[in-house]
Amino acid sequence: MAATIPGGPVVVAGAGDVGGRLARRLAGAGTEVISLRRSAAEARPGIRTLQADLASGRGLQALPRECAALVFCAAPDAREPAAYRALYVDGLRRLLDACEAPRVLMTSSTAVYAEDAGEWVDEGTPPRPPAFNGEVLREAEALLAAHPGGVALRLSGLYGPGREWLLRRARAGEPGARRWGNRIHVEDAAAALAHLLALDAPAPLYLGNDDLPALECEVLAWVRERERRPAVPPPPPGPETGRRVSNVRLRASGWAPAFADYRAGYGPLLEAGV
Repeated sequence: MAATIPGGPVVVAGAGDVGGRLARRLAGAGTEVISLRRSAAEARPGIRTLQADLASGRGLQALPRECAALVFCAAPDAREPAAYRALYVDGLRRLLDACEAPRVLMTSSTAVYAEDAGEWVDEGTPPRPPAFNGEVLREAEALLAAHPGGVALRLSGLYGPGREWLLRRARAGEPGARRWGNRIHVEDAAAALAHLLALDAPAPLYLGNDDLPALECEVLAWVRERERRPAVPPPPPGPETGRRVSNVRLRASGWAPAFADYRAGYGPLLEAGV
């Protein structure tokens, strides 16, 4: 359960999967929540929903001038540079202009790292974005860093209910690659945001990941074994790729994942017949 956040409402900009879970956590703990969404949403106790478009600025005038905290966890409509910049850079700037808060949290991504040979990365690893999405996120992080109380949470791959892409690949018989993958359950991502909102003096940057980076081929093989599906030949020998994301700083701040690894997270989905 999240702690109550004093000092007025918490604005959750982009209340989709992760943001919606965060809003419900905060409201359940007695915090006043304003949820910003592009589309209408079902009413929830303790949550006031405003329709607004961060990319265009439409609807932001309805926000209060001051709030206890801003949480920016929106996702773009399209995977292309203009959509990313309109949301993450222009949208964040519009939000900061529209509403003042002593703390601003933003969900970023470990896509800002270029390591691709199994290396470990942490908050001290220099970001070298290999693609446009990481480059735009770095622009947004720089904008956030100039704001007092700004905190970026670089999340690894989100999974959980409604995010079963890996399960479909396992069931299709794909062997997977010798590529290190990193993941965080959507509930743990929401819990991490709630935790950072409640910290007295958070660091400006954290990485959000579970406790166990794992090779893709190992995860797919585990899913097939759990479902008693025929084994498939392993991927051909070769060097390992990908990176491993450390959650040491976030854990040291007092957060711990409820789903410590892929087995803990995917197990309940398999048991539910997803």
